[in-house]
Amino acid sequence: MYDKFNFNAISCGGNFADFSRTKERCGILETPHGVVETPAFIFCGTKASVKGVSPQQLMEAQTQIILSNTYHLFSYPGSEYIKKRGGLHKFMGWNGPMLTDSGGFQIFSLGLGSVADEIKGKRSGVSSLLKIDEDGATFRSYWDGSTQILTPEKSMEIQKNLGADFIVAFDECTPFHGDKKYTELSMERSHRWEKRSLGEFICRDDGSQALYGIVHGGVHADLRKHSAEFINDHAFFATAIGGTLGSTKSQMYEVIEMATTHINAARPIHLLGIGGISDIFVGVSLGIDTFDCVHPTRIARHGGALVKRAFRDSPTREHINLKRSEYEHDDNPIELDCDCATCQVFSRAYLHYLLKASELLALHAINIHNIRFMNRLMKEIRNTIKNSGSLKELRTIWC
Repeated sequence: MYDKFNFNAISCGGNFADFSRTKERCGILETPHGVVETPAFIFCGTKASVKGVSPQQLMEAQTQIILSNTYHLFSYPGSEYIKKRGGLHKFMGWNGPMLTDSGGFQIFSLGLGSVADEIKGKRSGVSSLLKIDEDGATFRSYWDGSTQILTPEKSMEIQKNLGADFIVAFDECTPFHGDKKYTELSMERSHRWEKRSLGEFICRDDGSQALYGIVHGGVHADLRKHSAEFINDHAFFATAIGGTLGSTKSQMYEVIEMATTHINAARPIHLLGIGGISDIFVGVSLGIDTFDCVHPTRIARHGGALVKRAFRDSPTREHINLKRSEYEHDDNPIELDCDCATCQVFSRAYLHYLLKASELLALHAINIHNIRFMNRLMKEIRNTIKNSGSLKELRTIWC
């Protein structure tokens, strides 16, 4: 297994005063479709598309890796359809590294309203999940309302058909409102599902993909330790941190540290679904290599442009809202020092006008800026670590 994949942590050190131990590191993640320098951000192309941005524009913004969603692509158009068209890379015209998730996250969370709200403890809505048992999860498809069953073996089959470089073992995304007893039962079931995922992966393995195991355990230190040790003891290529991460920022950081304390650091470590700027700095300090989140592209669709501290209009947000009237006569780019295609051409005033006029160009342009912003951020973090600089000082600029 994994003969076409390699991970090499090439640098570590630095100083981050918020935690007693600092584990930041740079690395090289080799895949059949290219190299990813870590720490890196993975952009979400949920339905085989990063909304409003072409693969060429992603590359021009120096994007290294993207992900697509197993649940959505299984529901429509189906993994066999994509397989017949050469897999995700060929189907969507993306030639770089790619990850697909297992589908479990959406099955267990999407029907409850916002996925982000559910994992952060804000439950709402009516669940599309019909049944969980040892075999897998039965749910109602968001696409056509049909009843579907997803098992560890089915998830591996779908992800094999999709053909991403990195795939993820099937698991249950335990909600925040579950008590410790249920969290433990869910974790143990996820472990059994992950073991079955690994077995199915090995049966289908041709060296073109690498499999991630997921650490669970909710907000409980003993469960996180047990789950990390389970993943360490099995032949996964890499480790992802999943499940609920708590209801506050401080609790989320505590949970991440609970997990990373016990995760095998010789493997790549991924943090699922987290991508705020301050969150990335904390995650990197705790040894996280890659992050994914819809946040940069989602806020762009609502006029939100990510900016460093010096360019913000509010101390409580990491972005500016270009719909606000104060930008109507602002002829500056989103950021004066940004080299993205948007900042080289468009002013805040023009983007404000486009948003007010409901022109699609605004969403496209802001999205390009946010993608480039995240890639610039990750490059600055890598350079700081390589040069034994201070992430704490860098954080004061970007946060």
